[in-house]
Amino acid sequence: MFAIVEAAGWPIWFLILASIIAVGLIIERSMYLRAQKIAPPHLLDDLIKELKQRGVSENMLTRLNESSPLGRIFSAGLRNIKSPPEVMKEAIEETGRAVSHDLERFLTTLGTIASISPLLGLFGTVVGMIEIFGSQTAAGNSPAILAHGISVALYNTAFGLIVAIPSMIAYRHFRATVDSLTIEMEQQAIKLVEIVHGMRK
Repeated sequence: MFAIVEAAGWPIWFLILASIIAVGLIIERSMYLRAQKIAPPHLLDDLIKELKQRGVSENMLTRLNESSPLGRIFSAGLRNIKSPPEVMKEAIEETGRAVSHDLERFLTTLGTIASISPLLGLFGTVVGMIEIFGSQTAAGNSPAILAHGISVALYNTAFGLIVAIPSMIAYRHFRATVDSLTIEMEQQAIKLVEIVHGMRK
């Protein structure tokens, strides 16, 4: 591995740094963006049962707020349970925007890495080409410098694509996951408002 890094020259270190950051972000988002953790499937049913039995209490709101992002949205709505449905919906939307922002955290960075990795690879390619042309002298080409320049050019191009492709796949996957989770939470929140105000059974 060290031989490859040595053959690729100093531009490869930018790509290695980008790859380490990308792997860290992919692992972190994979662990965080799980449907069970973000929008537990039975949370609404359990909440409705508890509301019918005991009503709203500060203890329930605190527990909901700390349980999951969907719980935070429900908690914001239930704090305004005595207000008209429009006010309750506004509180839910406001908290929903904050929750959605949390779900999208680090995705911009991951998308940026996916976009700039081929450019970093191209930068390494240009450096390699400069070394190749710089090795030409009046006496002729130096084979060792020529070979090193070609190695720098090819390794950086390849490594740039190796970093970019998985990063782009992960970025698209996480974006789709965030979108589907946001829609799911929105539907659940609307259901809660309608059930609380007697618009739905």
